[in-house]
Amino acid sequence: MSTLTPTQPRTGPPSQAATPRRRSLGRNNLAGYLFLSPWLLGFVVIIAGPMVASLWLSFTDYSILGTPEWIGTKNYELMFSQDDRFWHALAVTLTYLVLSVPLVQVFALFLAVMVNRGVRGLTIYRAVFYVPSLIGGSVAIAILWRFLFEGNGLLNNALGFLGIHTSFSWIGEPGTALNTLIILNVWQFGAAMIIYLAGLRQVPVELHEAATMDGASPIRRFFSITLPMLSPIIFFNVLMNMVGAFQAFNTAYIVSNGTGGPADSTLFYTLYLYQRGFVDFDMGYASALGWVLLAIVAVATGLLFMLGRRIVFYGDER
Repeated sequence: MSTLTPTQPRTGPPSQAATPRRRSLGRNNLAGYLFLSPWLLGFVVIIAGPMVASLWLSFTDYSILGTPEWIGTKNYELMFSQDDRFWHALAVTLTYLVLSVPLVQVFALFLAVMVNRGVRGLTIYRAVFYVPSLIGGSVAIAILWRFLFEGNGLLNNALGFLGIHTSFSWIGEPGTALNTLIILNVWQFGAAMIIYLAGLRQVPVELHEAATMDGASPIRRFFSITLPMLSPIIFFNVLMNMVGAFQAFNTAYIVSNGTGGPADSTLFYTLYLYQRGFVDFDMGYASALGWVLLAIVAVATGLLFMLGRRIVFYGDER
């Protein structure tokens, strides 16, 4: 009678118990795919399909009303070599990002620290501070922003009560128009503040108590304990705000009536993309602009993650 050695593969038909298990596993997989099918269908139709189509259109001359004509990389060559408005829109967007993102973090963190100091009505404060984030980027608020900073707006009227009479249009001058949009973005600090407030609640009290016993001042404790412990949250907020700044569109569109004015001072990258695609009907060039923006965001995100490896502290690190 032969014996089966450990090196010999086991042959023969599967056991009768394995077949029902396989059938049950197959039914479970089928049920899972059925539940996922609405999301998968939406992903293919709404996201993946248009992305592939736009990538192909970026290599064509397509004016919506005609038939796409393959032109290779001419859209990209024109963009980098002859399109001055492309470079200007990119510069405006980067200026908006560099100024607004750090200001949002500083303002949100400052208020989070203040609110975290055991004040009464904490829930009410959190709700009030979060309201601008819910409505700050809406069309209604963008329209209100125009009336606030125009020559006869609320800001100049308030300055008039202080004896400073001026009809200067803060939103109608190239030197100050972008600053008003930066202020509008900083006004939407509520979401970042709530996240910072949650992070402050996770900082161990024992660390502050030990530092206090060693004679550390509140400022020293903030920079030596609080900030390092909040570094993952700061990284997250900076990342989300950075991506949001690259995608900024509706406020500049409403405030400038879709022109990016005055003198293209509020011409965000996405607004220029909109103009080329839906005003000039040059959808091939607009698609190329979209893919360049995707590449820029990807590079910026990668650089931020590389920087995060050096400055972000995680509590489980040794």
